[in-house]
Amino acid sequence: MFAICSHTVEFILPNEPDVPEQIVITEKTSQAIDVRAAVGSRYGEILPAEGHLFDLLEPEDVVPAWKRWSPILLRPEGLYDTCPATGGNKAAKLKAIREALRSAKRVWLATDCDREGQLIGQEILEHYKYRGVVMRVLFTAQDSQTIRDAFGRAKPNAEYARLYAAAVARRQADQIYNLSLTRTATVILGKGARRVIGVGRVKTPTLAIVCKRELEIRDFVPLAYFEVVATAKVDGGRFQMRHAPQDRIVRREIAEDVLKAAEGFEGALAVRVEDKRQGPPKLHDLPSLQKLCSSRFGWPARKTLDVAQELYDGPGKKIITYPRAEVRYLPQSLISDVPRMLAGLRARQSFSAIPLPDPPVIRRGASGTFYDKGLEGASHHAVIPNVNTIDKLPEIWPRLSPDEKKLFDVIARAYLAAVMPDFRYRQTTATLDVRGFAFRAAGRQPIDLGWRAAFPEWQPADEKGEAAQLLPALRNGATAQLQNPTIEDKETRPPPRYNEGTLIEAMQNAWRFVDDEALRERLKEAKGIGTPATRAEIIGGLKKQSFLIARGKNIVPTGTGLALFGILKRADPTLVDPGLTAHRKKASSSPTRLRSARLPCPHGLNRTRARCAASAILRPPTSRRDQRRQRGGLGDAERPHEIQIIEDSPLLLIADPDASQTHGASARHALM
Repeated sequence: MFAICSHTVEFILPNEPDVPEQIVITEKTSQAIDVRAAVGSRYGEILPAEGHLFDLLEPEDVVPAWKRWSPILLRPEGLYDTCPATGGNKAAKLKAIREALRSAKRVWLATDCDREGQLIGQEILEHYKYRGVVMRVLFTAQDSQTIRDAFGRAKPNAEYARLYAAAVARRQADQIYNLSLTRTATVILGKGARRVIGVGRVKTPTLAIVCKRELEIRDFVPLAYFEVVATAKVDGGRFQMRHAPQDRIVRREIAEDVLKAAEGFEGALAVRVEDKRQGPPKLHDLPSLQKLCSSRFGWPARKTLDVAQELYDGPGKKIITYPRAEVRYLPQSLISDVPRMLAGLRARQSFSAIPLPDPPVIRRGASGTFYDKGLEGASHHAVIPNVNTIDKLPEIWPRLSPDEKKLFDVIARAYLAAVMPDFRYRQTTATLDVRGFAFRAAGRQPIDLGWRAAFPEWQPADEKGEAAQLLPALRNGATAQLQNPTIEDKETRPPPRYNEGTLIEAMQNAWRFVDDEALRERLKEAKGIGTPATRAEIIGGLKKQSFLIARGKNIVPTGTGLALFGILKRADPTLVDPGLTAHRKKASSSPTRLRSARLPCPHGLNRTRARCAASAILRPPTSRRDQRRQRGGLGDAERPHEIQIIEDSPLLLIADPDASQTHGASARHALM
């Protein structure tokens, strides 16, 4: 275990008589209230933190010479020590915990059940070098029964040493990476400007994801192509058939040849009928909720998290489980809760009309709902209704806001669908050889709605348009006559812009930005860049700094954001590579890397030099000449700066031997 402590440390040993022998530490006041309601004083005095009660020291507090900003690597000999955080009521809460630790023989850590929660609680004990017994209490819902059960199965905190070490490694690596590159970018690119140019391990590649997509859209050249469609007449009725070539038709004369072949053609249909089934979608984690709410309700990612958090721990609510989930499975131990959960949900009229099976369908394994192996390495399961409060749904429902009702409905219907039968349908495919040109039609006829009865208004994309047509009764070999063939003019479309939901999905699946197959598989384990709890904050920070803006439901980069992306990409493409960032996240999460907190060195750039310009991101163009220069590209700016690699460094830095400056305020607020 690594002790993270400041230079002046007070050792706290539990040896004073006639005082409370144990205490409980929670992450925030509302959590303390819920724990007190659940267990009273059975486990001692309950003391809340206020998020992180400790910050890492500033670089200048470690090395005084670092107070003057310059392009150097801010890596101390050991680790950055901690110091008490300021703001809010943090000082008073820390004092109360510190005084209680003097006499406590046992501490129950009841902070959130994720990596950050482990750090928030344990960093207090490490800072004061507490030497008593420490027990870890993990709960994924905040009702009284869940909390009591969690205290009953608490484990020694030592069993979570790796989780804590991973949290410390991530925090230390971020401090070195973010502050080093931010100071360097600000010194080199921000001369004469009173602003910080923030470069962050997660924030910068997130900006890059949006900028790359925007540039793809701007550079996109649409390609015209043609399709031929005709009405097929059979004894039982009519339906649409479409020419189905292997490649798009880009020459109109070829489409006209197909049209001529189809005019008045009669031939025998080849018909294939298959009975198929489809299982329900997986339960929700936070990213999938944010994606759905963004597309369906137009919510920003932060709003989805805030509404979910209120459903989780809001007074008189507590109707869902822990919302910051990043897995979509449940443990098999929760199978026994299914009957009680269904009974509670049926109390709502909107759910009572759903035809639930008796008994419910229990799906195990990777393609199912209950899968213990799928939860390995995760601290909490998928987001579902809270079984311990579900029987109080009729009295809780009136307390919910309209948005809270919307989100609970989404979560509840996903759970109901997960224990309903498969959707069964009949897939009919008809093909017709028209003088050597293949025509095709497909239709889907439901046999049993199954789980889709939980979503009566939902229609998947593959069932819209012609794919949704109801075909007449068809038999193999039946004669079809084509009528009214026409040529449709089509055009390829650029990729869609991101909204907050699809951007979070891209952050979660950063492995998709990597070409190397072996690395792609490893990065799937890293679960992308950022965490469920921080991704919305990262996007919000980029918007606050005017690097991104909202345009309708979509997110687009500003000119400033595109300029910063271009400069950093020229300095070192790895700085804006989401795949490499996910790789760094996976590496820094390993406790074996904690001592050095070093990051992988960018590849292939030793002795590389490039020239970039900064004026485009320092101020908006004020003259027509400046505007022409900005439109003309970053290379037209007035004063380029030289970019070079610092040899034997784990980081690429932008270097300028004569550049240094002093900033009175910390830049940490600009980073993620």
